[in-house]
Amino acid sequence: MNPEYSQNNELKRTMKSRHLFMISLGGVIGTGFFLSTGYTINQAGPAGAILSYLVGGFIMFLTMLCLGELSVAMPVSGSFQTYTTKFIGPATGFTVGWLYWLGWAVTVAVEFLSAGQLMQRWFPGSPVWIWCALFAAVLFALNALSAKAFGEAEFWFASIKVFAIIMFIILGGAAMFGFIEMKGGQPAPMLGNFFKDGLFPNGFAILLVTMISVNFSFQGTELIGIAAGESENPEKTIPRSIRQTVWRTLFFFVLAIFVLAGLIPWKKAGVINSPFVVVFDSMGIPYAADIMNFVILTALLSVANSGMYAASRMLFSLAKEGMASPLLGKVNRKGIPMNSLLLTLGVACLSLLSSVVTPGTVYVWLLSLAGLGAQVGWISITASQLMFRRKFLRQGGRAEDLKFKTPFYPLLPLLGLILNSIVMISLAFDAEQRMALYCGIPFMLACYIIYFIKIKKQQTKIEVELQLKTKKQMIV
Repeated sequence: MNPEYSQNNELKRTMKSRHLFMISLGGVIGTGFFLSTGYTINQAGPAGAILSYLVGGFIMFLTMLCLGELSVAMPVSGSFQTYTTKFIGPATGFTVGWLYWLGWAVTVAVEFLSAGQLMQRWFPGSPVWIWCALFAAVLFALNALSAKAFGEAEFWFASIKVFAIIMFIILGGAAMFGFIEMKGGQPAPMLGNFFKDGLFPNGFAILLVTMISVNFSFQGTELIGIAAGESENPEKTIPRSIRQTVWRTLFFFVLAIFVLAGLIPWKKAGVINSPFVVVFDSMGIPYAADIMNFVILTALLSVANSGMYAASRMLFSLAKEGMASPLLGKVNRKGIPMNSLLLTLGVACLSLLSSVVTPGTVYVWLLSLAGLGAQVGWISITASQLMFRRKFLRQGGRAEDLKFKTPFYPLLPLLGLILNSIVMISLAFDAEQRMALYCGIPFMLACYIIYFIKIKKQQTKIEVELQLKTKKQMIV
């Protein structure tokens, strides 16, 4: 059989391990990393920021272990939506899938808008909507060509970001310890900024607030699971990609925060647009602002690229589960769910329109839902793994037979579920994040109602028709 699948309406397995790794990084390293790290340092202090990212990384590690076990056992494009449907319940799977899809569709719109605004630096006075349309057309074309074309584009998008971070860590670390002279002859700060006002200048309790935003900054790594349905040899590529993603993401984030906190006093870090620009500029690197503008632009397009992919595959999965129109479950001869891709782009464009027409209401609600979707996804991943392993063992399976398994079951998956749930609940205690619950809870309740009123009846009807068809074939 052709390794790219010869069946109708099936995705093609063309993506390699390096594509999976960079796809997950593409969803993680965005504007939040390049622009919001200064706010984290300002709120939590130098040591507090590092501790927040370590805790957020630990939650990511637990979640990815659970996703690895599920993805290797069942490498499907719907990933955690399919697992939630199978092991928790179809109503919950329906809700998780639509919330996650909407979240990414809105995120794509946000990235287009931000990218268009960044272009104003080089082309002042040019209409932002033209850049939004141009970027949307380019990324749509990349996603429409093939899964491999998308993966290859994401590989190079993410490579630029990773290279910029590595150079920042090397040059910034050298300046921090006096190996590179600072502009204006300033003395090397060494570790002075860490101890000047204490490790936690705003107190230890502020860590709980910063951990919310930090945890959200790691979200996007779950894209490995969504891409599992189109990866070559998932038994080998998925575990390798998950290990690389977890440790390298932690390496990049924690070391970059360490250098930033060492070079920029914590009081100053919260009032600057991009701490990375400040650091590069303090070392006398010419065109520092332009370089970082390009890197951030690349980061935005990378997240948008990953978002279009993730959202279209989630719609494809929902359609295959009978939870969306069958038209969304069709693929073209290149293995692309084109209808799902077009609908995702259409909703992203409508979100862009709402940013102009209703910036204070509908657009804010959509943004809040976008932030909630991934967190609900992480909760469903850890809960699904617990249910999957329990069912697997009850049916006579042995943990040793799993080709990738979460260690210390059920301790680590349960810990992951508890920590992810705490992050979700803690949104209620952050005034800026509270809107996510105000919008998300009614949306999820509506999804449950729609499922039981409409979707469940449709699924039952389809199942009856399949059973009758099977009986007729057996009689013939």
